[in-house]
Amino acid sequence: MQNLFSGWFHLNRWFPSGRMKLIRDVIAEGERGHAGELCFAVEARYSPFALMAGIHTRARAEQVFSALRIWDTAENSGVLLYLQLAERRVEIIADRGIANKVPQAGWDALCADFAETMRHGEPDRAVMDCLNRINALLIQHFPATADNPKELPDEPIIL
Repeated sequence: MQNLFSGWFHLNRWFPSGRMKLIRDVIAEGERGHAGELCFAVEARYSPFALMAGIHTRARAEQVFSALRIWDTAENSGVLLYLQLAERRVEIIADRGIANKVPQAGWDALCADFAETMRHGEPDRAVMDCLNRINALLIQHFPATADNPKELPDEPIIL
């Protein structure tokens, strides 16, 4: 029921164009300090067909990770922050280069903190805090080098 009736009107209220520009800027600024590539994707709700097929947030995040080609970076250091608004679920998918250095428990803790902040009705703070923490992990494990190519766009993705 949440997918049918709630997610679509939260999208524009919680993520207007000005806020999406701030998210883009946080991603761009963070990527100056590391060799990773960070992407934020938000989806208002699942389609009825996806619901009937039994889609789960993790599986959908993996589909998005693949479709956006976040795995296609030189150092395998792409990270997706995926938010599904209707159910207020979040997933972080890290490519194998960063996943080898940051254990899954670290990503799970970020997701739990994100969800807790969302429960208090602060979606913009949840996104910004999470992006900053992901950037900090990437700076720690994939510091920027002299040649720091821009491999993925910084613009948030609305699905």
